Amino acid sequence: MEDCGGSSPSNIRKIVKTPGGKLVYQVRAKTAKVPSCGDCGNKLAGIPALRPYELSRVSKRVKHVSRAYGGSRCGVCVRSRIVRAFLVEEQKVVKHVLKKQQQAQKKKAQK
Repeated sequence: MEDCGGSSPSNIRKIVKTPGGKLVYQVRAKTAKVPSCGDCGNKLAGIPALRPYELSRVSKRVKHVSRAYGGSRCGVCVRSRIVRAFLVEEQKVVKHVLKKQQQAQKKKAQK
């Protein structure tokens, strides 16, 4: 195996002394990044930092958290999404009720 030159991220090497006393290069693996939230960018808790090949070899329960948007969004962002959706729905209901009240007032004014 031939040595590749260059100090690139994919070619990180470490000098290691073998039991025979020789100094040899040992190719180091790239460090993995912890998955981050798609909304806020914070690191996702409960999901390990693994390289893509290693991720493909672990089970699904390791890659996500058992919650809506499990391996994609953090808990704070999921909570804010749920609250926002609830408030939007409430706003629609209030708008509908106000519209009905105005129609009832118009009918009373006409009579």
